[in-house]
Amino acid sequence: MPTPDFILALREHVGHDLLWLTGVTAVVVDGAGRVLLHQRSDTGEWALISGILEPGEQPAHAVAREAYEETGVHIAVERITSVVTDPPVRYPNGDVVQYLDIAFRCRPVGGTARVNDDESLAVAWFAPDELPELHPHIQKRLDHALNGAGATAWFDPPPPGQTG
Repeated sequence: MPTPDFILALREHVGHDLLWLTGVTAVVVDGAGRVLLHQRSDTGEWALISGILEPGEQPAHAVAREAYEETGVHIAVERITSVVTDPPVRYPNGDVVQYLDIAFRCRPVGGTARVNDDESLAVAWFAPDELPELHPHIQKRLDHALNGAGATAWFDPPPPGQTG
């Protein structure tokens, strides 16, 4: 996945040290209750649609942009479902990033689900009882968006010494 220019510019100053970034996640649910997922090209894992905010970009606009870029699906953002801090991630090149992620419940309003860029190997709709294996933090966001009854989740911090 290409690294945005603003992050490359920051990396010139901070090297591989920790960068704090804002991420967005789209939990796209169609009229039949199916969830839109993509298979990530960097890890091969199935995941919710996600990305990072560009400088000055509004979170709801960012999540709609990411959904279209990665899947070809246009979405309407309905509500925020969770706001969480993920544990730091170290990428293969040594860069360390930590994300504050804002997840949104969304619905499709156009387009066709397909691989739409190099960030996805596959794109598909899944019934909630037929989901592929998801990373635990992705599953937690999805579960809350599907079962949260409209409330935004502010997940409790983990016990001392634990992350995520």
